[in-house]
Amino acid sequence: MFDPILWAKGLAALALFASAGWLLSLPLRNVSIVDSLWSLMFLLAATIYLTGQAEPGPRAWLVTTLVALWAIRLAAYITWRNHGHGEDFRYQKIRERNDPGFAFKSLYLVFGLQAALAWVISLPLLAAVESSAPLGWLDAAGVALWLVGMVFEAGGDWQLARFKRDPANRGKVLDSGLWRYTRHPNYFGDFCVWWGFFLIALSAGGWWSVIGPLLMSFLLLKVSGVALLEKDIGERRPDYQAYIRRTNAFFPAPPRAP
Repeated sequence: MFDPILWAKGLAALALFASAGWLLSLPLRNVSIVDSLWSLMFLLAATIYLTGQAEPGPRAWLVTTLVALWAIRLAAYITWRNHGHGEDFRYQKIRERNDPGFAFKSLYLVFGLQAALAWVISLPLLAAVESSAPLGWLDAAGVALWLVGMVFEAGGDWQLARFKRDPANRGKVLDSGLWRYTRHPNYFGDFCVWWGFFLIALSAGGWWSVIGPLLMSFLLLKVSGVALLEKDIGERRPDYQAYIRRTNAFFPAPPRAP
């Protein structure tokens, strides 16, 4: 089942949320706050879908709980990580390319775009929340994949934060723990989380929501994730080239011989 009216309500809520974030960014002159809002957009969408059900079923409560755990942890971590550091260099470059007038342009170039992406990616949440069918083995598989994703995402973030706290590691490359098996365990974790949501949606018959995890995977691999971060990291960290040669970019695998 697909309810276009409820999906449209999700878009309206996300647009209002993104607009509020944009207004907050203006006095701060920092659009990086959108990174903290990104995961919360999905929690907002899931909540809108949940409140649109007369009698939410067990799948609706399950997926909303999983989204809440993922979204709140990620938003809290990014807010903590970015606190006191000003606008991220990625957004500084966007600002430079779009001045004059970036203050207004950021409404649609940054906040509006992310709200639109979140709206499309949230399709598995809509499919899962609308279902009143009993839980099955695909739901269990989805939860298991979500757990794998949370281990990689939260574990990778924690290991990187601990590594950066040590001044002796300045300029060095983290290649231990989860980072020994993939250069981007946090992005791989996000990938697993969203394919886990899709399995839960698929259990509800929401095969059509596959566009959500496909779009998220494309963003993680080709746009704002791996491709963007590794665009010039070799210039800033010479040891990274050796790290690339022995470690998979995304999917975990044993390191290769140097």
